[in-house]
Amino acid sequence: MKKLAFAALASLPLATLATTWQDAPLVDHMCLDKVKASPDVHKTSCLVQCANSGYGILENGKWIKFDQAGNEMALSALKATAKKDHIRVNVTGELTGDTIHVSKLSIPN
Repeated sequence: MKKLAFAALASLPLATLATTWQDAPLVDHMCLDKVKASPDVHKTSCLVQCANSGYGILENGKWIKFDQAGNEMALSALKATAKKDHIRVNVTGELTGDTIHVSKLSIPN
């Protein structure tokens, strides 16, 4: 009986846990190489202009890209903010490979 129960549990998919990144620099893919060393000088207007290249965050010098929903949330937040630069985001989502499947995104004041 124990073997059967273990086999049933082992066949269940592993639950993925949402992760939250706080105060992470938001960077578009097109400008990544230019602003990687100093992402806080990246202008909001440039982030909006380069939206089609896709967004992501920098974590310990590594760029982690957003899924399509995250790209849409980032663009919407950028259009709504009054900040001109120093764009940091709080992101909640599931990391799969090198992509965050974003469920929540905000630009803190």
